[in-house]
Amino acid sequence: MPPKKRSSGTPQKKELKGNTKSGSPDSSENAVLSPERHKDKESEFVSLSEELQATNPICDHAWRIWEREIRSMDKMPYSNRHQWGACLFIAGMELDGISLTFTQFLKVVGLSVKQFISLVRKMDVNVDTISPKVNTALKRLENKYNVTLALYQRFVNDLTVPCMFLSRRTELWESSWTMFLLAKGTFLQMEDDLVIAFQLLLCVLEFFTKRFTPSLLQSPYKSAVSSSTLSPPTRTSRRNQGKAKPRPPEMDVQLLETLCKESDCSVDEVKNVYQTTFCAFLDSVGLSGLQGLPPMETLSKQYEELYHKNKDFDARLFLVDDETLSPNKTEVSKVEMTPRKNLSGDDVAIPVPQTPIRAAMNSIQQLRVDLTSASDQPSSNLLVYYKNCTVDPTEEIRKRVEELGQVFIKRFAQAVGQHCEGLGRKRFNLGAQLYYKVMESMLKSEEKRLSVQNFSKLLNNAAFHTSLLACALEVVMATYVGNSGASDSVETDLCFPWILDVFRLPAFDFYKVIESFIKAEPTLKHDMMKHLEQCEHVIMESLAWKADSPLFDLLKQSREEGPGEQAEPPATLNQPLHHNHTAADLYLSPVRPSRQPPATEAEPPTPGTKALRSNSLSLFYKKLYRMAYLRLKTLFSHLLTSHPELEPIIWTLLQHTLQNEYELMRDRHLDQLIMSAMYAICKVKNVDLRFKTIVTAYKEMPNTNQETFKRVLIREGQYDSIIVFYNLVFMQKLKTNILQYSSPRPPPLSPIPRIPCSPYKNSPLRVPGSNNVYVSPLKSSRMSPVVMTPRSRILISIGESFGSADKFQKINEMVSSTDWSLKRSLGGGSAPKPLKRLRFDMDGQDEADGSKSSGESTLIQKLAEMILQKQLNFEIFLLFKITVLF
Repeated sequence: MPPKKRSSGTPQKKELKGNTKSGSPDSSENAVLSPERHKDKESEFVSLSEELQATNPICDHAWRIWEREIRSMDKMPYSNRHQWGACLFIAGMELDGISLTFTQFLKVVGLSVKQFISLVRKMDVNVDTISPKVNTALKRLENKYNVTLALYQRFVNDLTVPCMFLSRRTELWESSWTMFLLAKGTFLQMEDDLVIAFQLLLCVLEFFTKRFTPSLLQSPYKSAVSSSTLSPPTRTSRRNQGKAKPRPPEMDVQLLETLCKESDCSVDEVKNVYQTTFCAFLDSVGLSGLQGLPPMETLSKQYEELYHKNKDFDARLFLVDDETLSPNKTEVSKVEMTPRKNLSGDDVAIPVPQTPIRAAMNSIQQLRVDLTSASDQPSSNLLVYYKNCTVDPTEEIRKRVEELGQVFIKRFAQAVGQHCEGLGRKRFNLGAQLYYKVMESMLKSEEKRLSVQNFSKLLNNAAFHTSLLACALEVVMATYVGNSGASDSVETDLCFPWILDVFRLPAFDFYKVIESFIKAEPTLKHDMMKHLEQCEHVIMESLAWKADSPLFDLLKQSREEGPGEQAEPPATLNQPLHHNHTAADLYLSPVRPSRQPPATEAEPPTPGTKALRSNSLSLFYKKLYRMAYLRLKTLFSHLLTSHPELEPIIWTLLQHTLQNEYELMRDRHLDQLIMSAMYAICKVKNVDLRFKTIVTAYKEMPNTNQETFKRVLIREGQYDSIIVFYNLVFMQKLKTNILQYSSPRPPPLSPIPRIPCSPYKNSPLRVPGSNNVYVSPLKSSRMSPVVMTPRSRILISIGESFGSADKFQKINEMVSSTDWSLKRSLGGGSAPKPLKRLRFDMDGQDEADGSKSSGESTLIQKLAEMILQKQLNFEIFLLFKITVLF
């Protein structure tokens, strides 16, 4: 039987082992909480810490979080006990010291999974309240909960009751769910893959249903089980199960096909899961030769061990409607909307709402239908195109597909589970079908456009083929993962850009094929077009700017051609984004000017002549500028509607940066430059826009990632917050340019891009944002890094800072020294560490030490104002350096 509600409520006291590495060297002292050491804290907090088996370091860290960041927050609909529990969870995750399971933790605190996650998210008021480590762990828990909830809802409402079993509270019902959880947890490495988990659930139901008395089942399962050769379970068969000679598990093909048909699931794929993953699981738990039902006690005990090992939530508690696993109102309404099977025999059309599993099954079924006539080998038409080439690409294409297929299947199994090679092969074959289908469509379109049949250069281009195959596989993987644009989709290890890593494919090469792929495949669903468009956005915002990206080679070549040569002239920004570039144009560029015949067999430029601009680079920048402006405009509309005159100025600075200082994008994110440009212009224009305000607006936007502002490249593998990036990199590089906007003769404004409808007939570009921006010392190429003029001082953020006095001293050293070894020592050790305090106070006043206003901080403000008023010389100004400015 599943554990009763009370059994998980009071965790047993046990000694914490192996979880004190983050505490002091005296691990025995840290293993058990010492209340006498925490008399400075509220007694109820200390009592809760004891209940949660927190160590002394965790208790101290959690209390610091509460004191500095949570206590003075606006009133939240949670008690102090709830918030203290969240603080202890954050501290425990950061220090690797949580000894309880997640369910035990929730029982003590008194919240459900959804309530607890919502609370922790609301507590992330500052840049570093929730570290990336904690956020990743929380996200994994949330994803696993969402997938398990969807599976349980389907298990209860569509499969077992009322479609299969006549009664819900049966041992069969409970045992099948527990076995499924055990199989999923032990043999699926990636437990948040909804489709594979659901296929495994069908295998478990086949195992139990064929062992059940047919009279207690409903049609069509009754007739399927009646033809089975297995005898109904008896007490004798259970007692003698250990004496029986093991034999390979037998699959009831008719029953499995019935289950798949009723669930709109691929029979071939479920059979594959059964023969590999499920049979291997049965072997591992000694159930392969079992004729009767496995003892519930045995299954529950094995799952209990797994659950305590993983320390997550106890999914058996779904069976008893435990409050810790209760969904929110929206999810409950989805369950209530789930249609029941029409048992009356009347041919009445019942509306079918889209649950996550049903949506995934429908998308997969539609993809299979679209590929019914396609083959995973080249068609006769494709072979004709191959033979028409100057250099026949047939053998190279075959070898490449075979080699990439082997790589894909291996990596798929590594990500999903050791016995899932067969599933990986099936998904790759679907991708190969789509790959050849789209390739043929592209070549037919090119033949019609160019009146030629020799596409030798294109068809012998390895980057084109790898990108096209990767795009086809991304469509397949996104269809199965359910990540085709839905806002509530679950992110898994197989999501984009996983496929780029598998094929070691530069994102910039992949971007070239996306638009042509969509145009060449008319059967793509709207959601999938939206997904591919979002992939393109991710590439333009960050992936194409990786250090080893070929994009930088093209930009370097463009710059070497002379100052007049640009990736895309700003003058074209206010023109419509119309182009007729195809994949051939982009993969074979630099190409001929548009006035020349569009032959795909273009020859390289003659030595001594001017190189032609790259079509792929030009189109990339056209799209980049428009996406960047739309993101800037979106964030601007949340923050600066009372200063409309600033929008074109901020855009001009951003466009200048992308065009002339593109090295700032290397291994960074577009949103980081947007945030920095917005704050810099507001500063130079004396507009009061605080970092906290920008951060708050950014975090409210969809599809934002806290890594964007919490982990930014500073230099040579050193990462820190965006405030450090702004202070040490962005402002130092662009100080001279920024100050021009406060002069009587500011730089000319860049044209505002014309924002077209999506070329994919899709919804608008995804909303980005930027997070905490921060300010600091600047470095000009014409003066020493430490020289600050009264004019450039206004670019510094006064008061808004992120650390204590020793941190400021470190930053002073970093700014003053040209020796980057000092800068790497910011964290105090040989390895660079991020700054710990990146915070704002709760009443809107940004203070130097993160506390409330004090006489010292007021004095610093007055000293800074005196510097401005009296225009002190550089030597006197340097005495104040950053300590004064912050």
